[in-house]
Amino acid sequence: MNSSEMLALNGRKYADGEAVVGMGRRVTWKELDRETDRLAGALKERGIGEGDKVALFMPNVPEFVTAYFAVQRVGAIVVPLNVKLAGAELEYILSDADAAGIIAHELVFGAVRGITGPKVKIKTGEPEAGWESFADVLAGGPDEPVACDLPDEAESTILYTSGTTGKPKGVLFSYKNIHTVSSMICTEFEMKPESRLLIMMPLSHSAPLHLFLMAGVTVGATLVLTPTFTPDLLLDTVEKERTTHFFGAPVAYLLTAGHPGIGEADLSSMKWWIYGSAPLSAPEVRKVQQAFRTDNLVCVYGLTEAGPSGTLMLGPEHAEKAGSIGRRAALYTEIRIVDDEGKDVKDGAVGEIVLRGEGTMIGYHNNDEATAGTFLEDGWLKTGDLAKFDEDGYIWVVDRKKDLIISGGVNIYPKEIEEAILVFPGIRETAVFGVPHPEWGETVKAVYAAEGEIDPEALKAHLAKRLASYKVPRLFEQLDELPRNASGKILKQVLKERVETT
Repeated sequence: MNSSEMLALNGRKYADGEAVVGMGRRVTWKELDRETDRLAGALKERGIGEGDKVALFMPNVPEFVTAYFAVQRVGAIVVPLNVKLAGAELEYILSDADAAGIIAHELVFGAVRGITGPKVKIKTGEPEAGWESFADVLAGGPDEPVACDLPDEAESTILYTSGTTGKPKGVLFSYKNIHTVSSMICTEFEMKPESRLLIMMPLSHSAPLHLFLMAGVTVGATLVLTPTFTPDLLLDTVEKERTTHFFGAPVAYLLTAGHPGIGEADLSSMKWWIYGSAPLSAPEVRKVQQAFRTDNLVCVYGLTEAGPSGTLMLGPEHAEKAGSIGRRAALYTEIRIVDDEGKDVKDGAVGEIVLRGEGTMIGYHNNDEATAGTFLEDGWLKTGDLAKFDEDGYIWVVDRKKDLIISGGVNIYPKEIEEAILVFPGIRETAVFGVPHPEWGETVKAVYAAEGEIDPEALKAHLAKRLASYKVPRLFEQLDELPRNASGKILKQVLKERVETT
């Protein structure tokens, strides 16, 4: 069953149930299905059809959901874009995807006002030169059902990676890929029609879109959307909407845990607090559990190319294993740690995490070479994450493979050094990487931003007490801030290029 058919089923089965809540609107499943039909019909009238790509440049708003399903209902492929992108980044993705259309929201419209590529351009709010009004297009759409009978294996969605080391790559998914991971999360986290899923992280990312929006559609749960995240908004929305499930990055939990009003907030409706994209340390876990008054804080690990799917670690496991990503793969997924020859490593040895499951991408859009380089034999997906098993079988991520520094034939993992730097007073953010050295191959450099001027010798002395001597950076540089991409990830490649050209 494709996504459009799932929505149509909910329109009949849960007709009067709340489907989407957000921006002051409450939309039932029947209303959402009808809106989707009208917009799909209007897109067909404008020449959008099977295999076309349509970009969505919208925050988490009800119109995103309608547009997402309307694009798929006409057999087109939806391309959600991060609303923090701008200028050349947007133009590159729209060109790479060969987008035939774009649907934008007025809250972020300024970034796409001048684009010229797509032939169909629609925006919420008032129409502008070259852009039709979303409301007008919807109102003028034909009032009749639009059938989508594409098979599960058909292409559904392209999500663009953050591009920390180069141009973003389009990750192509089938309906089956997405249904696999959405069914996984429904089962693992007990999602039901009466569940209310709070979605604050951007729907241009795989976890909010595939694991939560599509999971809600899978079981007929209510999708509670907010266009942004703040601690105030999180606490207020949980109280008012009585939500049951939330997924967020660790920083969302840590910021909210420090909110002065969290102790008075009524969070009793929440059954599952889920975090991912990075682990939480043991002290951070205790802080979040105490502030949120929960023992059901769950870690999920995965990557966009895997659906996402990967591993999970449940609440009780955090007492002894906080910082790990767990010891078992999620439903429908297998996991291994392998060496450079693709052979399983022995316990305690560092290797690369590889994953396999039906949620894994079809491949990279228009990039067969990159696709081939990402898979081992038999469908195992290389994650690029270096990790090891402990004596209990729990997996600990050591670093990104591409960030590994080899100095004098010795492996050095930047993540360990970065963690030691970040506890130095005043330092806000840091990036550690290797730079060319004529004798050792590479030497270690640390770049950081801080409150006030940091004495490199004092920082070096601090690190010497915590790290082996060969891990302590030989080079230090302080910047006002570190370069980041639209997803907030530090761009180490940009910092490395500065070294090579200066």
